Amino acid sequence: MSGRAQLMWDEAVTGYDFGPDHPMDPVRLELTRRLVEAFGLDREVDVVAAKPAGESTLRLVHRQDYIEAVKAASADPGSADGSYGLGTMDDPAFARMHEVSALIAGQSVGAAEAVWRGGVAHAVNFAGGLHHAMPGGASGFCVYNDAALAIARLLELGAERVAYVDVDVHHGDGVQAAFWEDPRVLTISLHEHPRTLFPQTGWPEETGADGAGEGSAVNVALPAGTGDAGWLRAFHAVVPELIADFRPQVLVTQHGADTHFEDPLAHLAVSLDAQRAVQVACHELAHEHAEGKWIALGGGGYAVVDVVPRSWTHLVGIAAGRPVEPEAMIPEGWRQQVFARTRQLAPARMTDGRWPVSFPSWEEGYDPADRLDQAVLATRRSAFPLRGLLA
Repeated sequence: MSGRAQLMWDEAVTGYDFGPDHPMDPVRLELTRRLVEAFGLDREVDVVAAKPAGESTLRLVHRQDYIEAVKAASADPGSADGSYGLGTMDDPAFARMHEVSALIAGQSVGAAEAVWRGGVAHAVNFAGGLHHAMPGGASGFCVYNDAALAIARLLELGAERVAYVDVDVHHGDGVQAAFWEDPRVLTISLHEHPRTLFPQTGWPEETGADGAGEGSAVNVALPAGTGDAGWLRAFHAVVPELIADFRPQVLVTQHGADTHFEDPLAHLAVSLDAQRAVQVACHELAHEHAEGKWIALGGGGYAVVDVVPRSWTHLVGIAAGRPVEPEAMIPEGWRQQVFARTRQLAPARMTDGRWPVSFPSWEEGYDPADRLDQAVLATRRSAFPLRGLLA
């Protein structure tokens, strides 16, 4: 296995564009790529553009009738009427939607192939992580579910245990649905509570299909307003123990940046520094339990200048073995690019000023009256016994 990491990138992924008034502005991808470049991280990784996912690959997760609907809406966006989730406010149709969605999916599938075959240890596709797309429909800004397709490709190549950890503020419902009955895939999602956020799923009682799938899904539903200490406490109270028990051959992680306190679409209060801490933890878990095989994806994130580029540049640096220090000053050239491109002032440093972040360990005890601890307890009581672990 090569010690180098692979960054999946094709400039054409910025064509994933729902229009000027949509929160998922593709400038977030462009600015992230430029910030990676500004820190010289593109010289520390192999930058690779994989081919788009073909129909046979897309069918590993998606139904043929849905693929045909995406193609039709892509060729004639005005014909999309809301069926299959296309032509809605969340997922308006746009020209070449099929092609660019398949390209993003192809990057994640290519990442999976490279890591599984041992060409690289880690691979990052920050344009991916489109975790809401369902087998038969678009949902939540997601057309094709690249995360599920990457996992399905790993299974096709012979993987017997794949763990998926999703720390986006929204529940990773599409990936959970794709592997609801499959004990070879353990899906773990930490997200804002479904009572207060789309897609209103991800309750701790959602633990996989009865029978073989039982215990294959784990959900941590965090109270709105959860900040750094609570978010990190919940992650470390649930994820490491499950990963150690499952012993995945590959770890796939989704790093939506919309947990951030500046994100306009959700209600958690997590800093960039805590996001970086979880990225570091995922990297360590891959080395401890998956022989270093790690596929890291992007996801949500709608503070497109202040948060997303910094968060995912940290992710690339960690995967490359050249982590960017939180106190690092951001190169002035990138800040000038940001202003020229968006007329917004860019942040000056790679931190929110909260590094190093700390949190109280679960092993030190819990408070049954605390809302965060109640959320963690609900998850452990629902999911852990199904895996033979103590709640």
